[in-house]
Amino acid sequence: MKLHDGEVEIDAGLVGRLVAAQFPDLAGLAVRAVRSTGTVNAIYRIGDRLCARLPRVPAAVADLDRERRWLPELAGHLSLRVPEPVAQGRPTGEYPLPWAIYGWIEGRPYADGLVDESRAARDLARFVAELRRIEVPEEAPRAGRAPLPELDAVTRAAIAAAGDGIDGAGAAAAWEEALGAPAWAGAPVWIHSDLLRPNVLVHGGRLAAVIDFGSAGVGDPAMDVIPAWSVFGPAGRAVFRAALDVPDGTWRRARGVALHQAALIVPYYRVTNPAFAALAVRTVEQVLADAAGAD
Repeated sequence: MKLHDGEVEIDAGLVGRLVAAQFPDLAGLAVRAVRSTGTVNAIYRIGDRLCARLPRVPAAVADLDRERRWLPELAGHLSLRVPEPVAQGRPTGEYPLPWAIYGWIEGRPYADGLVDESRAARDLARFVAELRRIEVPEEAPRAGRAPLPELDAVTRAAIAAAGDGIDGAGAAAAWEEALGAPAWAGAPVWIHSDLLRPNVLVHGGRLAAVIDFGSAGVGDPAMDVIPAWSVFGPAGRAVFRAALDVPDGTWRRARGVALHQAALIVPYYRVTNPAFAALAVRTVEQVLADAAGAD
């Protein structure tokens, strides 16, 4: 099932033909689909050490460009692995968009039971802090969501559209509370801005990597506090906040961002990507539990 209007048709046969034509040294390697909850790129493994990412829609091409430009500069500063761009594929008559080959990273998306939550929270907090400390060059791309008041109408509409999939009254009340958070007025820092469970990989019982830097750039540090609700439960959330020393205003603003993002995901993907929508429902539940505990 397609996830978006105007989505390009992609399958393993297509990827194999693209690889063989544009990278003859890789011809003959097995090509197989990677099952994921990813929404804008189809992922195919090439042999044992590589993978291809093919945008499903034209708008996602910019994500690959951003990763190719900035990941090599960020990687050396970070304690967790990040994707390694290897080669850039060209559009063809059969597949009309640029695509990319990356090094394969072993791991599974974050899930309860795969890792000690408190240790994972400390490791991810360290990663966020490392990212924030990287020097911000003048040409660094901007990233993150608009200020919460500018997201008000679309968030309320999404909460309504989610119907009985979430606690609508609770979500509306939590959103009202978030709107009272102070606006960000600090210096921009490097942020990943999409730290959801599918983008945090676990291997060997530890956090191993953070993937999908297509939305990375510089902006409000609150954007990388969202794993407090999108990744962790109450215990991990407390450890994560303490490790990052998140002040109250940033915490409230981040909680609003997490709620906004999750509220949009639920109605959009509940039919086409139910596993991803379920993760968003979980995030809303974590936000509401945390907001209730703060009252």
